Order: sequence, then structure tokens, then C-alpha cells
Amino acid sequence: MKQVSPTVQDGTQDAPKIEFPCQYPIKIVGDAAPDFKVTVVDIVEQHAPGFDRRSVRMVDSRNGRFQSVRVVIHATGQDQLNALFHSLKATGRVHMVL
Repeated sequence: MKQVSPTVQDGTQDAPKIEFPCQYPIKIVGDAAPDFKVTVVDIVEQHAPGFDRRSVRMVDSRNGRFQSVRVVIHATGQDQLNALFHSLKATGRVHMVL
């Protein structure tokens, strides 16, 4: 008989709890463009002033159509993360924020 994890109900799993403040890695995926990294970094700076720009990594997709920008911010709360997510999506250039 298959045992089900106590955190799994109806095929869904509870999201992990985040303890703020914390160092929070974010991966932003969008259409490749010469200014994509700058656009993302400017938005991240608005929501996490003074984040470590040395943490920024950019990777092109295999076919060059997409780029991912990875950053690590000092997250202070869920409201900050939600605002950052909405600002990134509002550009119309970001497909995913992970």
C-alpha cells in the first residue's frame, strides 16, 4: 500500500515556509535582448536596495531565444517578494520568476 506524505493533500504539497529576513535566490527568465539584464537589475534594485550585484548571473538558452538572470537579495518579507514579482512581470518581457 502506498503511503502519502503528511504534507501532501489531494496531489498538492504545502509551500515551504520562509523565515524572513533571509538571503533569497531568484531566477528571472525572459526574451533575450541586449538590455534584459540591465532592466532586471534596475527593477531588483528598486525592491531590494543595495543587493549584492556580484550575485548577478546571466545565462543564455541553448537556442539564444531566452535569457535567465539569477540574483540573490536580502528578502524582508512576502510583500517585498510579491511587489518585485509584479514589477518584473509588468515589463512584459519576463516570462517566469522562480
